[in-house]
Amino acid sequence: MSDTNLSVGSLEARPGTKARGTVRADLGTLTADIPLTLVNGARPGPRVVITAGVHGGEFTPVDAAARLAGLLEPAEVHGQLIVCPVANPNAVYRGRLNISPVDGVNINRVFPGDPDGGPTERLAAWLFANLVDGADVYVDLHCGGIDQVLRDFVGYRLTGDPDLDKATAELAGSFGIEDVILGLKADGGNSHAAAARRGISAVLVEVGELGQRDGATARRRVDGLFRALRHLGVLDPDDSAPAPVREWVWSAGVTAEATGLWYPEFSFDGDVIGEVAEGDVLGRIVDPADGREHTVRAPAGGRIFYGMHGLTVAPGTELAALAVPWDPDTAPRPDTLGPPGAGLGSDEADPRP
Repeated sequence: MSDTNLSVGSLEARPGTKARGTVRADLGTLTADIPLTLVNGARPGPRVVITAGVHGGEFTPVDAAARLAGLLEPAEVHGQLIVCPVANPNAVYRGRLNISPVDGVNINRVFPGDPDGGPTERLAAWLFANLVDGADVYVDLHCGGIDQVLRDFVGYRLTGDPDLDKATAELAGSFGIEDVILGLKADGGNSHAAAARRGISAVLVEVGELGQRDGATARRRVDGLFRALRHLGVLDPDDSAPAPVREWVWSAGVTAEATGLWYPEFSFDGDVIGEVAEGDVLGRIVDPADGREHTVRAPAGGRIFYGMHGLTVAPGTELAALAVPWDPDTAPRPDTLGPPGAGLGSDEADPRP
């Protein structure tokens, strides 16, 4: 049994116990109550942090994290687990969008945060200081938001540390999700990128779309999390074989250049979003005032992994993100790729220079 208490703020779990509650984060001009479950295992092992609700309007991850928190039993756990179902309460409960209604900031562009910054920057800093720092593994759960279609994938960033990158690649492949997208650099303000820069094995897990909250998808997410925890040795292994994965890298992100009504033309086949070639028409933005159309074309070829499903868009709104199969022998240099993230939807790249 571990002989170390697991604590965050006033919430504490002794070895072999589980604690659930909220911890108040001081954000300067306001506070936020962060719900947490601490599971201090009966046997030694890694420390794993799982967050959901970094963005509003992404309901299935919140549901899955809450379900997981209820299912975990300290007697079955090796190591320590921190599960945070709602990491950004203002965005989840009040805004229901990627940006916080408090200050208009997308928290997944400012990690690891600034303890002296605005409320969202302070929240990012609090999450890192109290949850992520000191973890061996970090899993951030997302899905397509209320206006976004998405193909399930796991994402992670290459750091140049061969041992860390190998461990993270194996973690990414453990969820039972076929598609894994590599970021070729660990830059930007995304949660998993910021954690990777600190030497933590960190992944982004995207499952579900359109903000849906169906129980079947939530249970599938929980099953994937249990697979990953068994892979990490946090739970005892079972007889399941690892699922094959396909590796991709981002080839382009497409953002709106006009205000208007968005009519996508890329096709869908079940849960597979269409393949496009460079120059293909992705859709049209129509000015509702005079009917003028702005044609949006693919700046590069690839598979569309997520796309805008909402009707109204403004300049900078992310319309689609494309990826191509990863082949390290023939892959383009990172500085020749056009990664997603220039709008508000992506979790894979920082929109800032």
